[in-house]
Amino acid sequence: MKGTDRLRRLASYAFFAALAVAAVSCNEAHPNSTLVPHSDFGREIDFLWNRLLLLGTIVFVLVEGVLIFIVIKYRRRENQPTPPQTHGSTKLEITWTLIPAVILVFIAVPTVRTIFITQAQAAPGSLNIDVTGHQWWWEFRYPDYGVTTANEIYLPVGRTVNFRLRSADVIHSFWTPQLGGKRDVITNRTNYLWYTPDSSTASSVWNGFCVEYCGSSHANMRFRVFTVTPEQFASWVAGQKLSARFGAVGPAAPTGGPIPPPHEGPAVSTPGGPNMPTQAPAGGLPAGYIFPREKIPEYAVPHGPIPPGLKFTPGLTGNAARGKQVFSGAACIGCHSIAGNPVAMGVTGPNLTHVGSRSTLAAGRFPNAAAYMALWIKNARAMKPEVIMPTLGLDEYDPVLKAKVTAATGGLTDQQIADIVAYLTALK
Repeated sequence: MKGTDRLRRLASYAFFAALAVAAVSCNEAHPNSTLVPHSDFGREIDFLWNRLLLLGTIVFVLVEGVLIFIVIKYRRRENQPTPPQTHGSTKLEITWTLIPAVILVFIAVPTVRTIFITQAQAAPGSLNIDVTGHQWWWEFRYPDYGVTTANEIYLPVGRTVNFRLRSADVIHSFWTPQLGGKRDVITNRTNYLWYTPDSSTASSVWNGFCVEYCGSSHANMRFRVFTVTPEQFASWVAGQKLSARFGAVGPAAPTGGPIPPPHEGPAVSTPGGPNMPTQAPAGGLPAGYIFPREKIPEYAVPHGPIPPGLKFTPGLTGNAARGKQVFSGAACIGCHSIAGNPVAMGVTGPNLTHVGSRSTLAAGRFPNAAAYMALWIKNARAMKPEVIMPTLGLDEYDPVLKAKVTAATGGLTDQQIADIVAYLTALK
């Protein structure tokens, strides 16, 4: 009776587990699934996966069928003599040596074919992007255009992209599940990865990840890929090549419904006109195209939690001109560069030339809104564990240095941070 009850319980558990799997499988929203490829590279990997899954399933069914047949046919019965023994049969030895060898041929041929395709050099005329992995953010350089950005990539559909991957510190791994296969990013060599985004993916957003454990904030090392038309890409490049200037402040929250800031953030005021030059690149669009935030899907909108106790003084209004002065005299210039600001020449942190036009902060952990940027500047190490960016807020506790920030160590007041936020959000 106990055995029967145990079987019933196991059957009920199996039923509910199968029900849960079926419910998840019926969901059509799989934004990070590698099984829905949107590039030539991804389809090669998908082809190999499908072929190996088919062959593996056939082998499994045959082997299990033979095993069940033998168990039933030769099970022990009363008054039954010992079945014929096959130990030492040369024919059987040859048979079950040849069968796996034939199976391996069917597995090896498509595998080697896919390896040669995916490891080949990118086609001539490909768009080159130099990728550098840092703890814990991504640097992207377009050497053919002289453009440097961070944590966001713009790719023209229909054109092959050649990523040249290296690390500035530890081992990382570069992966955009629906566009291309994973490739390790290491310090002592350059790895390569290429793919061609399908033309049907224009005006799409894809999540990218580091998928090799690289330290405390490994899970927070993300990036976004925007696939756009060639004309939009040409416009984006033309805008990125310009020096940073004050422009209209972007919205305080990205798409997917407003994201209310966890604590009151600073209001911003910016002098000067918009940073949208009238000169048109080759595609005919005005220079400076940016993927519209209202079109970014919910799955690409970050929802990183804010540490409890981290707050910002409500009611402050930042001034961009004043913020430029504070930024230029603070520790910020030792790590960050801004084209057009001659004293900001740092290379340790992300390039901030057009940071106001990006959709996320902290390598995809938070929305790029004034409230989040203020908290990030105030205490980045509380918002993202062990980042290299120091805590800058006056009287804030630095969890790495295990000490409070003072005026003597360069601590900034909330008003000064609000001014810096006004300056940075204005850089389009």
